[in-house]
Amino acid sequence: MNERPLTREEVDLFLRLRPHSRRAFMAAFGATAAALTLSACSPSKPEAKADGKLVIEGSEGNKLAFYNWDTYIGETTLADFKAASGVEVNMTLFANNDELFAKFRAGNPGFDVIMPSNEYVARMVEAKMLAPLDHAKIPNKKNLLPEFQDADFDPGRKYSMPYTWLVLGIGYRKSAMKGGVIPDSWKYLYDSAEYKGRLSLLAESADVFRLGFKYLGKSVNDATPELIKQVEDMLIKQKPNIKNFHEDNGQDLLMSREVDIVLEYNGDIAQKETEDPDLAFVVPKEGSLLNSDCMCIPVGAPNPNNAHAFINFLLDGQNGANITKTILYPTPNAAAKALMDDTYKNNPTIFPPADIMAKCEYGKYAGSAITQAFEAAMTRVRAA
Repeated sequence: MNERPLTREEVDLFLRLRPHSRRAFMAAFGATAAALTLSACSPSKPEAKADGKLVIEGSEGNKLAFYNWDTYIGETTLADFKAASGVEVNMTLFANNDELFAKFRAGNPGFDVIMPSNEYVARMVEAKMLAPLDHAKIPNKKNLLPEFQDADFDPGRKYSMPYTWLVLGIGYRKSAMKGGVIPDSWKYLYDSAEYKGRLSLLAESADVFRLGFKYLGKSVNDATPELIKQVEDMLIKQKPNIKNFHEDNGQDLLMSREVDIVLEYNGDIAQKETEDPDLAFVVPKEGSLLNSDCMCIPVGAPNPNNAHAFINFLLDGQNGANITKTILYPTPNAAAKALMDDTYKNNPTIFPPADIMAKCEYGKYAGSAITQAFEAAMTRVRAA
């Protein structure tokens, strides 16, 4: 792959930006950041394990190409893997799932491990872009919480292993809530003028429409033409009350006090709560949309044995905890979660109450026609 390594200064900035959105690094460097490559590095070289190097059966060599979201790896994880295995990881960054999918339309350009979200796992399987995993080479799958051992979007975990999970909800500024009332319904975003000009929705059409279905008492996967039209009409009516549709930076809009209520992921708000205690997060009472970013091996991976070893390494309890301490997203790894402190494990933003989570669903890939219907309806909303 013709991609240059990051400079030391760029790596330093990358590490400083980690506590922010997965897209913060892209915003800092511009679109060309997606083509940069980060080699295994850390502030100090980790010691090799006492029992020596990790032995990779059938190792293809000492390289591995990793395609990942920005701000989404532990500070020493890549260097730790190199110390344990002798394999150097070159990590290239992408900004969104559409970019990831487009990268593989013409075939694998040379990556060994990639990180699509759940709906795109199904989409890439359908497009024959993902290789089946050899579970015998991923014994740390046992560390996953029971509810992540299988997945509706990937039965039997044939093609994916979970890295994180995320839930969409409402981030808000507590001091700005009228009467101190918690905005615990999608009504505040979709069907109310109470916070006119002080609310922001995500720009991603599928997410916005699926959550509109939830507000109307339907499943996030009830994507009928009639229901899409109903949510479209509701959003057009609501649009005068919406300040903007943000690019996954709702937490920054809250921090800058540009808005008081945002549609955002729990992990993004949890990060900012550590900086501003006036911020909070709630999953609305109607339920919400779940996402899970997953580790996959694309068809044509040049180093599939190294890829399996890397995925297994990331699923190790201590390695998973080191990642989680850096990125502060919810982990599906029981062994990693057990090593985290109570401020993480008991954080209701990161881990919302079970009764609310029971009302949340994963979005199912329903084919290109539905995807295009979402996008066309959102275009009409934004043009209205």
